Amino acid sequence: MKKKDLFLIIGALIVTAITGFAAHSEINSVLLFLIAAFALVLVAMIVGKATEQLGSRMGPAATGVLQSALGNLPELFVCIFALRAGLDTVVKSALIGSILGNSVLVFGMAILLGGLKNGRQYFHSEAPKMNSVLMILAFAAMAVPTLTFYLHTPAESHINMLDILVAVVLIVVFSTSLIFSIKGDKSLRPDKPEDERENHSDWSLTLTLIILASSGLGAAFVSDWFVDALKPAMDSLGINDVFAGLIVVAIAGNAIENLVGIQLALKNKADYAVSVIMNSSLQIALFLYPILIILSFFLGGAVLSFVLSPLLLAAFALAVIVSAFIVFDGESIWLEGVALIGLYIIIAAAFWWG
Repeated sequence: MKKKDLFLIIGALIVTAITGFAAHSEINSVLLFLIAAFALVLVAMIVGKATEQLGSRMGPAATGVLQSALGNLPELFVCIFALRAGLDTVVKSALIGSILGNSVLVFGMAILLGGLKNGRQYFHSEAPKMNSVLMILAFAAMAVPTLTFYLHTPAESHINMLDILVAVVLIVVFSTSLIFSIKGDKSLRPDKPEDERENHSDWSLTLTLIILASSGLGAAFVSDWFVDALKPAMDSLGINDVFAGLIVVAIAGNAIENLVGIQLALKNKADYAVSVIMNSSLQIALFLYPILIILSFFLGGAVLSFVLSPLLLAAFALAVIVSAFIVFDGESIWLEGVALIGLYIIIAAAFWWG
């Protein structure tokens, strides 16, 4: 194990222990929230590292499946505990915020920093095009329950059943997209960077499984403390539920994808950077959100729905459309990154006031 990995694990253990102690003491709610958010980021990084180590033994395709299953683990726990606490508005905003953050903010930062360092960057557009089409379909699927609710159609009284139906359809689409990505057209599977094609697993299989299981357990505890501190911290800072979910929770829960995408762009590995960023949004829209819809009926807290506020739905549409336009030509320049970051700031500002 490399020294930096060891330091990361030790640091996460220390911060997690501090978070647990602070959660059971009379500490300022804002300070507890900040400590818990930092611990969540560190745990997310360890989950990502352990997944990468395990996936390196199975090849690129299997690694993609593992990333889809485990990469959003911290955010899944945060959303589950938030739903149990009745914070369904925060969960909706966090899920849309994750899509917005990946497709607009992180994509913009990757294009900007990668472009400034490496000039115009090129990538295979076939896989991103397919992801963009699936994201448009996901948006359309979520728009139907929203329009059903606001237009007061006869299906409005059956909105829960409609949500479950849409969730099942999206999960099936996601499953088939995974199968197609692994076994289908090879042109839709971007090559891994040359320095990542060989087996670079420097952890033993036993150690990897232990760390993965421990980090998953740690993510559950930290997520619980994070959500416990969330509402008091929001009240203290005067932050509304939507902004907290859209910006704060979304960024903390997707720390590992944010870092990896930008780092790959800086290394001029545009194919892999775009793949990581686009796939993260796709996993949230087609799997994480739908599975939380179904789970919410059994958690004993708030019931989650695909019904979004008009502004949240518009933000989702902008994220999908703008990122699709950028990936369709298979190249990017740093100015496009500036435009994406600017759009993210404008949307965030609109939600600051509720």
